[in-house]
Amino acid sequence: MKRIIPILILLAVLLAGCAAVDLNAPMPAFETGIDPNSWAQIPAGEFFFGQHNEVETTQAYEIMITDVTATQYADFLNAALADGTIKVTDNGETASGWYDGDPFHGVKHEEEIKAEDWVFIPLNDPSQRIEFDGIRFSVQPGYENYPMTMVSWFGAWGYCRYYDWRLPTEMEWEKAARGTDARPFPWGEEIQLNNANFYSSRDPFEDMSSFGSRTSPVGFYNGKMYNGYATLDSASPYGLYDMAGNVWQWTGNVYEGMHYRFMRGGSKDVYDMDLRVWVRNNATPTYFSPGVGFRCAR
Repeated sequence: MKRIIPILILLAVLLAGCAAVDLNAPMPAFETGIDPNSWAQIPAGEFFFGQHNEVETTQAYEIMITDVTATQYADFLNAALADGTIKVTDNGETASGWYDGDPFHGVKHEEEIKAEDWVFIPLNDPSQRIEFDGIRFSVQPGYENYPMTMVSWFGAWGYCRYYDWRLPTEMEWEKAARGTDARPFPWGEEIQLNNANFYSSRDPFEDMSSFGSRTSPVGFYNGKMYNGYATLDSASPYGLYDMAGNVWQWTGNVYEGMHYRFMRGGSKDVYDMDLRVWVRNNATPTYFSPGVGFRCAR
C-alpha cells in the first residue's frame, strides 16, 4: 500500500493540472504578416519521398501557404449554409454535409463509408472556435487567424471541394514540405525550439505548468520577433508555413480496403522528432481534434 499512495498522489496532481487548462482563455494577439489566402506553385518533377528517400514524381500543382484559418472556414460555412450545401442539426450540435462515399471492399476491419451526410464539425465541443447563433457562423474572438481545428476529414474535404479545390495527396504534401532534397524538416536538417509549435517547445502559447498547449497563428514561425520571443524563419523550400508542428494536416488519399485517412506534419502535442516530413498519423474520417487542421491543393 505504501507504494500505491505516492502514485495516486502524482495522478491527482496531474489530473488537477490538466483540469486547470482554460480552453477559452484569451490568446496572445500577434500579427504574423503571412497572408492565408496565398498559394505556392509546386513544379512537376522528381523529389525524395519517405524516410528512405524513395524517388517519386508529381505533376505541377498549387498548395496553400498556410493552413485554412478559422475565419476562412466560418466564411465557407456561412456560404454553404445559405445555398444548402451544409446543414445544422436540429439540436444545433453539428454542421454536416454530403459525401459521395468510398468504394467498399469488405476487407477485415474496414468500415463502410456510405454516400450520406457526415459531420463536418461539432458545434457543442468546448474546443470548437466556430460559434453558431442559429443564423450565422462566427469565430470566437481572438482566434480569427488561427488554424481551423475540430474539423473531420469530411469537413476538410468539403471545404476544399466547395471551392473546386481538393486535399493534397500524401506525396504532394511531402514534396511541398521538403522540396527536392532529403531534408528531414521543412527548413533544413535540425530542429530548434523556435522553429515550430510542438510539445514543450516553450512558445508563447504553451503553459507547461498546467500541462496545456495551444495552437499558434498561421505563419507565426517566420523569423519575426513577437514581444521578445524570436522565431526562426521556418518556411519550406516553396514558402509554406506550419508544415511541421501546430496542427496535423489531413491529406486526401483514399486507399483501397481502408477507411482510415492520413495526416502529416505533427502538431503542438507531439515531440520534435515527430515533426519530420515523412511521419504519418491516421484516424477515421469522422475524427476531429484541437490538434488537427488542413490546407487545400489545386
